[in-house]
Amino acid sequence: MDQRAELSEFLRSRRARLKPEDVGLPDHGRHRRVPGLRREELAQLAGVSVAYYTRLEQGNAQNVSVEVLEAIGRALRLNDIEQDHLTHVAKGKAKKKRASAGRGQQVRPALQQLIDAMEGVPAYVVGARLDILGWNRMAAALFGDMSQLPRQERNLARQVFLDPAARSLYVDWHAKAVDTVSVLRLCAGCYPDDPQLTALIGELSVKCEDFRMLWADHTVADKGHGVKRLRHPVVGELTLAYETLKLPDAHDLSLITFHAEPGSASEESLRLLGSWSAEQPVRRPEGHTA
Repeated sequence: MDQRAELSEFLRSRRARLKPEDVGLPDHGRHRRVPGLRREELAQLAGVSVAYYTRLEQGNAQNVSVEVLEAIGRALRLNDIEQDHLTHVAKGKAKKKRASAGRGQQVRPALQQLIDAMEGVPAYVVGARLDILGWNRMAAALFGDMSQLPRQERNLARQVFLDPAARSLYVDWHAKAVDTVSVLRLCAGCYPDDPQLTALIGELSVKCEDFRMLWADHTVADKGHGVKRLRHPVVGELTLAYETLKLPDAHDLSLITFHAEPGSASEESLRLLGSWSAEQPVRRPEGHTA
């Protein structure tokens, strides 16, 4: 990923979403050729010169300070995740620290044993590129058996955008797609030189128009928890809460679990899914190194 282009496009997209009244500036009813704040308005809010901000928005971040980036972030009303992304693409710190998003990623045997022991709780482990590295029986029953795919295709973004079954599985597929793209762009900001991540983004852009449109929005997010509604072909609709647990001893690995509200119809459906999955052949994920 071209960091200069990413910096330029990200700043433009965040500026375009703001109106003068959003930041306490008078509009005066003047016609605006492009949506959002003008560069001079943003520069005024951030306390920098128009020329300086223009160079930054053109992708020239040479010697930009963290203080200036924070001031621009406040002017753009960035949240913490967006501010981190701006810093990554402008300063390139993550690039120096780890050039590859998935180098040496694998699921420890003890961790795989743990998620196997989580009966009734769908759980899987993902890496920085959203590669699905490990899963249990319930996750395979709920989302599809990853063991039936080649290792290079075991990826959450590929599943969401390239697997037709995913559009039926997620009741609000668009929301799931937005979340997926937002996490993937966050990763791309941290690892602009990762060849496998670049190849994944390129493949999705070529094969899926929905991905291309969402990628152009430059949204970044990292949702750690929430609720998903699913429409499963065996047990019907389920409403499940998910939690994302970062693994402290492994770079960029996360354990994602799903559970139903106690006493709910979804809890009973999840129990039925567990009974159904117990009758299916057991396929263990092989050890995977990215």
